[in-house]
Amino acid sequence: MATYLLTGANRGIGYEYCRQLQARGETVIAVCRTASDELKQFGGQVEEGIDITSDGSVADLRNRLGDTAIDVLINNAGILKRTTLENLDFASIREQFEVNALGALRITHTLLPLLKAGSKIALMTSRMGSIADNTSGSSYGYRMSKVALSMAGKSLAHDLKGRGIAIAILHPGLVQTRMTNFTSGGITPEESVKGLLARIDELTLENSGTFWHANGEVLPW
Repeated sequence: MATYLLTGANRGIGYEYCRQLQARGETVIAVCRTASDELKQFGGQVEEGIDITSDGSVADLRNRLGDTAIDVLINNAGILKRTTLENLDFASIREQFEVNALGALRITHTLLPLLKAGSKIALMTSRMGSIADNTSGSSYGYRMSKVALSMAGKSLAHDLKGRGIAIAILHPGLVQTRMTNFTSGGITPEESVKGLLARIDELTLENSGTFWHANGEVLPW
C-alpha cells in the first residue's frame, strides 16, 4: 500500500483518481478548496480549504500533514478559461498561470520534504500545451500555462533525479468532465484515470521527465 496525495480532488479526474486508488487499496489524501458531496463520502482523508495559489494555504497543508510520508504526489488541480486573440483577458491568463503552473510548483516545493527516494510526482498538463501539436491556436492562457507546467516538470526531473524522485508529465486525453462541458467526443474519467495510473505505475528514474498521453503515447513538445 502506498500513500497518494492529489490536488483538485473534488470532482472530475481528481475524484476518479481517489475512487480508483482507494479501490486498489492505496492510502489517499484528497486536497481541494471545497469538497464535493461525493468526495466527502469516499472515505479517505480529505484536506479541504487549500488554495494552491496561496503560499500561506499551502504551508497550512504542510502543517496539517505533519510527518506523513508521500509516495506519489499528483498535481491535478487546474483551470481552463478559453481566450481568443480578439478577446484577450489578461487577468484570466494570469489566473491560469497561477493555478496551472505556479500552483503545481508551489505544492511540489512545499511538500518535497515528505517525499523520499522512490517517490513519484505526476503533473497533469495537456496536449494543448504542446507547441508542435498546436494546429488551432487560441486558448492563450491555458496553452501557455500548460507549456510552463511541462517545462517545470522537465526541470524537476533533472533536479530530483539525484534524490531518486521521478517525474511524469501527463495528458489525460479529451475527457468528459465539467471542464470540457462533458464533450460527447471524449473518453470517460474512468478510462482516462486507468491510463494515467498505468503511466504513473510504469514511471522510473530512467523515463522520468517524459510527456505522455494517458494511452501511453509519447507526445511532442
